[in-house]
Amino acid sequence: MDENINKLRELIYDSENIVFFGGAGVSTESGIPDFRSESGLYNAQRAYGVSPEEILSSDFFWRNTQTFFDYYKKNLIAPNAKPNAAHLALARLEAEGRLSAVITQNIDGLHQDAGSKKVFELHGSVRRNSCTRCGKPFGLDYVMDEANCKNGVPRCSECGAIVKPDVVLYGENLDDDTVSGAIYAITQADLLIIGGTSLAVYPAAGLIRYFRRGHIAVINMSEAAADSIADLVIRDPIGKVLGEAVSK
Repeated sequence: MDENINKLRELIYDSENIVFFGGAGVSTESGIPDFRSESGLYNAQRAYGVSPEEILSSDFFWRNTQTFFDYYKKNLIAPNAKPNAAHLALARLEAEGRLSAVITQNIDGLHQDAGSKKVFELHGSVRRNSCTRCGKPFGLDYVMDEANCKNGVPRCSECGAIVKPDVVLYGENLDDDTVSGAIYAITQADLLIIGGTSLAVYPAAGLIRYFRRGHIAVINMSEAAADSIADLVIRDPIGKVLGEAVSK
């Protein structure tokens, strides 16, 4: 076993209250592209003439709803994606009573598919959707079925208004209860594992400042903002690292 992975394994099994804070890099190993990557930026500019951040903003959603959903359905929905070794390892640690929470910036629901129960989805989930007028809830299948859409935009079966994904768009606030729960989990942790994120997206990334005691481990392919305060930094794919570090 690699020396750094062995060190991580020791940290994990010496800890009693682990919290995992993850980003897009966790899901890329399941085949879900990071829209903030260089290729994601290029593809959006080429196809739509604007950046992904602009398309995924609240203002753009309401001004260009049809274009929003065209991009959203093509780039943020991956119906065939499955949990990878990282998701499965974290679920296993929770089942063992070592991991108390997963805090994720991802919106794909793969942590739950892997078996994780305590998941704080900071940016919402593509699997939850609701009518913008009457509030009726809808699943992902409803939104993706063109029979429920008008010009590509999903419409409520009750009142006919636009159905909006429960995804935090640029310009919108994070959910207060989700943030409060995530902060509390971080303050109680004795090991904070940060994985698959460079911690460049705020306000979500700012939550790690609430970590009070114990150790920090960073698993990311590129530099992350927390590298300087971490006890351990690993530059390898997170699925490989957690898959090897967590006992089967």
